[in-house]
Order: sequence, then C-alpha cells, then structure tokens
Amino acid sequence: MSTVPSRSRACLPVVAMIFAIGCGGEAASDGAEEAVVQPAERRSATLIELWSEGTPAFGVFVPNEREAGERGPTGERALPLYTREGGERLARNPLLDFVFLNLEGSYDADAVSAVASGLDSGGSAGAKALLVRIPPISEDGADAARARVVEVLAAGADGIVLPHVRSTEEARLAVDIFEAIGADVWSPTNPGGTVIAMLMIEDPGALASVQEIADVPGYSVLACGIGSLTGALGDREAGEAGNQEVLRHAKRVGRPDMITANAADVGRRIEEGFLGLLMSGPDADAHIEVGRAAAGR
Repeated sequence: MSTVPSRSRACLPVVAMIFAIGCGGEAASDGAEEAVVQPAERRSATLIELWSEGTPAFGVFVPNEREAGERGPTGERALPLYTREGGERLARNPLLDFVFLNLEGSYDADAVSAVASGLDSGGSAGAKALLVRIPPISEDGADAARARVVEVLAAGADGIVLPHVRSTEEARLAVDIFEAIGADVWSPTNPGGTVIAMLMIEDPGALASVQEIADVPGYSVLACGIGSLTGALGDREAGEAGNQEVLRHAKRVGRPDMITANAADVGRRIEEGFLGLLMSGPDADAHIEVGRAAAGR
C-alpha cells in the first residue's frame, strides 16, 4: 500500500491502525490490525441527497490523459494517466454529480489521490463524488480487496465500486470488508452514511442469484455491468434482459442502479428508473444535457 498523502490525512480525523474487529472496535484475539475509517466530510452529500430523493444523477468516467496509442519505453502499452489537473477540470463542470475512476484493470492509488485533490479545488459547493472501481475480489483475494478499500478511501474517494461480484457469498464478503474497516456506508438502513459501496453483477452465475445478492444488507448501489454480461451470455437481448432483472431487484430493495448511457438512450434509461447515468467520451456533456432535461433538472 502506498503512503497516504497529506491532503487525505487532513480530511480524515481518524485513519488509524488499531486492534479491532468490525465497527465496534472490540479487541481482537488474534491481534489482527484493521483500519477504522471515519471521514469528517466527503463530497458524496449531494449525490446521496439526489438518490435519497429518487432523482437521477449524472457523471462521467474520469478521462485517461495519455495520448491515444502511447507506448512505454520498451513498446508496452502505457498505463492510464490521471492527474490533479484533470480532477480540477472535472470540478469546474457544473453538469456533474459524480465522477467514476476505473482502476479495475490497472490499480493505482496515486491516481485516486491526484483526482481527489483536483476535485477538492472546486470547494464544497457543487462538489462531485469520486467513485473508484477497484479489481474484483476474485482477482487477488479478500485481503487485497480490503487493503485497496482502505487505501482508496484514505486517498480521498467517496465510494468503492466492486466489479464482478459472482455470488451471494461474495456480496456478503464485500459488505463484511466495509464493516470490518468501520466505513460508514450509506444504505436504506443507514441513511446518514457517507461512504458509497457499489456492487456490480456481470456474470451469468451472479445473475442467477441476483435476488439473494440484492437482499444482502449493508451496501449502497446495485448495478449490472451490461457489457461484460452481454459478452458472457453471447447475446445482446439476453444481456439487456439481465440488466433489467438487476434493475428490478435494485428497485425492490430501494437501491439506485447505475448504467452507461448516451443522448440516444438516456431518456429511456431515466424512464426505466436508473438513477445513476454514466457518460464517456468527448460528447459526454452533450449527453448529460439531454439527460438532465429528461430528468427535469
């Protein structure tokens, strides 16, 4: 884990390594160290307020600032680049309620710190929540996922996106990670929470268990990775049917659902009940303007 930057330390009155298990902070018999995260204030307040009211919120993928086709010194594909300056540009965009930093394929805690510090330049008025997608639990195991959740929150993120949640057991494990570190996760049973925990269903096995996954308590957002699911099912119509099934259960348990969208389909997605609309590319602002008009914003 990388060192937490000074900006993040100032925002977290307690990011302490203590002998604790769960949120209660009771002594652990095995001496295992757990991080208890107690954020003083996050940028998530506006986003949570919108979702609590059933109002659609709009965001963008944080753009990779590498030149297209850029290669490393030995010809390898260059890793994505995210900077404070990029975060500052996003902070100035009045159309955004949140930004989505995708680190699933290339985890980089320094990128979180850079983007978070740039977002902070916009001040508290119109603050944009920073949601960070980390690698799946299944990739490197629960311990690595827990370390990343701690590190990303300490670096200034407002929420964690866990992709490819494959089963009810893995959904419970994901929730247990947040509970074990003392993260104050916003959910229907904890409306005063400040941390957003998002679970993504992207695999056929998880889709078959979506009702049980949705019923797991302690998370904030349930969403379908429609691209991955469509690829796994091998059929666009089947992928959309799965997407709608996830949406149905998200509504049933009172959770927002997030979907990628553009000007051609954002109005329909809002009518269907999606509350997180995620855009990308150079025309993202134009797509969001269409969506905000459709949402009456």
